[in-house]
Amino acid sequence: MLKPSYKEAKKRTKDKINVLRDEYVIPSSVKNLGMGKKYYIKTYGCQMNEHDSEVIAAILEDMKYTKADDYEDANLIILNTCAIRENAHNKTFGMLGRIKHLKQTKRNLLVGLAGCMSQEESVVDEILSKYKWMDFVFGTHNIHKLPEILEAHENSKKLEVNVWSNEGNVIEGLPAKRDSNYKAWVNIMYGCDKFCTYCIVPYTRGKQRSRRPDDIISEVRELINKGYKEVTLLGQNVNAYGKDFDDLDYKMENLLEDVAKTGIERVRFVTSHPWDFTDKMIDVIAKYDNICNYIHLPVQSGSSRILKLMGRRYTKESYLELYNKIRNKVKNCSITTDIIVGFPGETKEDFEETLDLVKICKFDSAFTFIYSPRVGTPAAMMKDDVTKEEKEKRLYELNDVINKYALKHNEKYVGKTVLVLAEKVSEKDDSMLAGYTDTMKLVNVKADEKYLGQIIKVKITDAKTWSLDGEIDE
Repeated sequence: MLKPSYKEAKKRTKDKINVLRDEYVIPSSVKNLGMGKKYYIKTYGCQMNEHDSEVIAAILEDMKYTKADDYEDANLIILNTCAIRENAHNKTFGMLGRIKHLKQTKRNLLVGLAGCMSQEESVVDEILSKYKWMDFVFGTHNIHKLPEILEAHENSKKLEVNVWSNEGNVIEGLPAKRDSNYKAWVNIMYGCDKFCTYCIVPYTRGKQRSRRPDDIISEVRELINKGYKEVTLLGQNVNAYGKDFDDLDYKMENLLEDVAKTGIERVRFVTSHPWDFTDKMIDVIAKYDNICNYIHLPVQSGSSRILKLMGRRYTKESYLELYNKIRNKVKNCSITTDIIVGFPGETKEDFEETLDLVKICKFDSAFTFIYSPRVGTPAAMMKDDVTKEEKEKRLYELNDVINKYALKHNEKYVGKTVLVLAEKVSEKDDSMLAGYTDTMKLVNVKADEKYLGQIIKVKITDAKTWSLDGEIDE
């Protein structure tokens, strides 16, 4: 048994980051373990988790498993979890409750926990105490070891816990069963060294470590050859890409430019930390038409006092300076953000500063959250003196302002013709296709399925707060 440790996960040394290319191996004894069996993966959280699930799915299919559309039809279930907020925890344990009932009737059902919750010491302790009926737990650092973990369980028939709490390496050569044939996630780096006081990610994802540029560019070229139209460059803090290289002067602006030069039709990136967003990055985004005019720029709070308590390392004023640079240089850019309300010590005046910043920036949209303490983080030990009722009131007031600006931004599109990557049949109306503009606006368009996978011209006919409606403009 290998349990996670907050103490070990927090360590940052100057040890060399290794790029490992031959680590993914399926033992011969389990190469056909999934023959005649089905798997189901439930994913919670960020885009990084979504891509991790694509890797897990490919590994299972390499072991001859096939995908089940419903967890009740599966022989193996994996919950790929998020640790960033309490709500994600509650959803995971609620799902485990439902799966427990299923396992009572399907004795041979295998159930595993993966992702960021697996990296939390307190979560694994709870699994060992209350969920011994589960079969395996693995974390974010050793996804490539899943075949060996399943082999160990086959031999022991006991709960296998194999979670590495370390700084991490870069594992190349992993397969991916991508959810889309048109747009793809591409990891460019892993981990984070920012240690914002409320955030568990540096503990669950390890040290900041960048993939080599050649490996990323090769992956993008391979995707182009397979017909992909769009890539999203992924990392916990993509703007810090390349800062860990000791043999190469190559940063995020260099990578963005090189990916743009591959000729892929669309390039996106998430997530950005304002601290690392350079003028050179802005210049590259403005220069290349295939780098989408969409930037997600989390602010978290509009109060410089709260930002300091959060460990964000910028002020309200410096954020606004960066925001204005982007607006001025990247024309027609859509900017979204993340905001936390009710952080420990947040006064009404602090919250008013957040509202003030939102009214200045007029974000296209925002992900807004009530602060929830994460065990092991410094903020969890701060006095939380904002009542639940006050937090909910502030969230409601904030969302009211956010939604107003979101609708106003969308209404500007009515009557205009925009380019939309048609990704899928609309879930609400099978006579419509759904896709996104380069500014990340969701568009539902009356169109035949023959347009799937194409970037099409769409005339916008109606605007809602979170989406646009349109028709083909031929």
